[in-house]
Amino acid sequence: MKKLFTAILVLVAVMNLSSCSYNSMVQMDEDVKAKWGAVESQYQRRADLIPNLVATVKGVANFEKSTLVDVTEARAKATSIQVDPTKLTPETIQKFQAAQGQLSTALGRLLVASENYPELKANQNFTALQAQLEGTENRINVARLDFNSSVQAYNSKIRSFPANITAKMFGFTEKGYFQAEAGANKVPTVQF
Repeated sequence: MKKLFTAILVLVAVMNLSSCSYNSMVQMDEDVKAKWGAVESQYQRRADLIPNLVATVKGVANFEKSTLVDVTEARAKATSIQVDPTKLTPETIQKFQAAQGQLSTALGRLLVASENYPELKANQNFTALQAQLEGTENRINVARLDFNSSVQAYNSKIRSFPANITAKMFGFTEKGYFQAEAGANKVPTVQF
């Protein structure tokens, strides 16, 4: 009888300690989802700018067709990958990030190649779109940083005692982070 009473007392104490944790975990999980929505919104903004950029390039210059095709295909692939905000695992974040990285690479090639076309660089539509794209890249970076901060707080919470007990009981799992692209730590070679 005494063992049963002790077990019930321990269970009540754990439930009491973890009940506050449950509510804060729910709030933190919702914060992560909201931050993910902000990330997606900025990537969507970039995807929406690309058709106008490609159309401007096509209209102004006899541009390398393969570069435009690469950008268009990378955009299609990047926008086809949808991540369920309830399943922000490291694997899904990595898959999303890889597709977005391919689009960033293709856009980079487009912008570098545009340097060879003075009439394109002088086009106001192109320069305005290029400026919007640069601003969007900055917004994407800020949204990713905010997302990672939110994920860090959430992951720390669900791994800390006694909240980890509640997390396991109610199925709260770790979220994935955005990480630097492979090779991002290497300085690019610039040749003139």
